[in-house]
Amino acid sequence: MTTALAEHVDQLQLVDHHVHGAFITPLTRAAFETHLNEGSPDPVPPWMTQFDSQLGFAIRRFCAPLLDLPPHAPADEYWARRAELGVSEVTERFLRAAGVSDWVVDTGYGAGSILDVHGMAAASGARGHLVVRLESLAEGLAADGVAGVDYADEYGERLERATRDAVAVKSILAYRAGLDIDLSPPAPHAVADASRRWVDDLAHTGEGIRLVDPVLLRHGLHAAVQRGLPIQIHTGFGDRDLDLHRANPIHLLDFLRTPAVADVPVVLLHCYPFHREGGYLAQAFPNVHFDVGLALNHLGTRATQVVAESFELAPFAKQLYSSDAWGLPELHHLGAVLWRRAVTRVLDGWVAEGEWSAADALRVVDMVGRDNARRVYGLDPLARS
Repeated sequence: MTTALAEHVDQLQLVDHHVHGAFITPLTRAAFETHLNEGSPDPVPPWMTQFDSQLGFAIRRFCAPLLDLPPHAPADEYWARRAELGVSEVTERFLRAAGVSDWVVDTGYGAGSILDVHGMAAASGARGHLVVRLESLAEGLAADGVAGVDYADEYGERLERATRDAVAVKSILAYRAGLDIDLSPPAPHAVADASRRWVDDLAHTGEGIRLVDPVLLRHGLHAAVQRGLPIQIHTGFGDRDLDLHRANPIHLLDFLRTPAVADVPVVLLHCYPFHREGGYLAQAFPNVHFDVGLALNHLGTRATQVVAESFELAPFAKQLYSSDAWGLPELHHLGAVLWRRAVTRVLDGWVAEGEWSAADALRVVDMVGRDNARRVYGLDPLARS
């Protein structure tokens, strides 16, 4: 049944506060199905299809109609129609249907294969805002051979230049070393020594540049604290390159207790399956915010349960909407669809039971879907409302 809350949620222009670009080149079906799996980069085994998953079913249910197909269209029909329309048409249909006014875009992974900030804005008719990835910045220094006593100063200068037009920075520390390491600021001599070893190793081994040194990861994080922009930190699940038990945001307690950090917004991304820990941190620290973004698409119809759990402990002013879509434009659209459906089901139920007022439900929807992100990232509130 259509309710006033459902109508309001459907019309709300969201701020997707953590997202990546959509693909700019065609995919084979095998490659497409690989991107329906967050955990494994391997090809899908020939005896199965990744469409047989919560995400796959959700795509057939909610994305098929945007390709002029009936809901639940078979996977073969879905793929044939998608290929017939082509990359640009498919991308524009999904991005524009998401109902997003602002994309806060991390371009630190897959540059060249996905739309950049301006490309996302053009394809969607919405605004794009830049997020700078801290580890990518460090890897640029190593590629240029910057090391030793010059490293810290050069990192700070490049961070300042790179973030002049950015609204936030992001760290993927959880992937590179885990969150359960010493996260105090490293001494200058330790930074100089670590950067020298890194550049020397690159020169001798010729291996690809990938920052994994805990000292330099810590240095980048605290350089970002000094810069003062909101800091997004990956927590919770991701691909198998990540040790999940080391990505629990509760490991950030000592970092969050650092006095200098208290002055900077910290946004815990994804959190699932540690979203209750994320909610606790958002309650315990005034500067901490969180989302359950990455989980929404991959849980499909079960996203409703996670959204309900995200409302258990954390203040509602500390929660933000995110799709964390990367590559497939279906994910940019589907994240919005599943969040809207989940929040409507949850809050409508509480209103019907007399636990919440309808006015409060409407207000919380606006906070989480749009207003909190506008405040955290300093976005212009006069854009689409």
